[in-house]
Amino acid sequence: MTIARRFIVRGRVQGVGYRYFAIRAAAGCNLTGYVKNLADGSVEAVAEGSAKAVESFKKELAKGPSFARVTDVAEFEIPPSGRYSRFDVEY
Repeated sequence: MTIARRFIVRGRVQGVGYRYFAIRAAAGCNLTGYVKNLADGSVEAVAEGSAKAVESFKKELAKGPSFARVTDVAEFEIPPSGRYSRFDVEY
């Protein structure tokens, strides 16, 4: 069963390769969706896939790349859209 979650990641997460880290993490979890920087300095990620894969992805988001400092990962349940064919950066 496919689920979808929207994550807002806060901390030092822009300018440290976080979006590309998220793409690699999503690929490793076999997820579709997107990641993008938000104007307030946070990063938004939307992921669709199995519940186990989405939970693994959330754990990776909380770690972040080596130069990031994640202080919070907020999670929001959303309905799966099925519109994504891969996981990519949105601008």
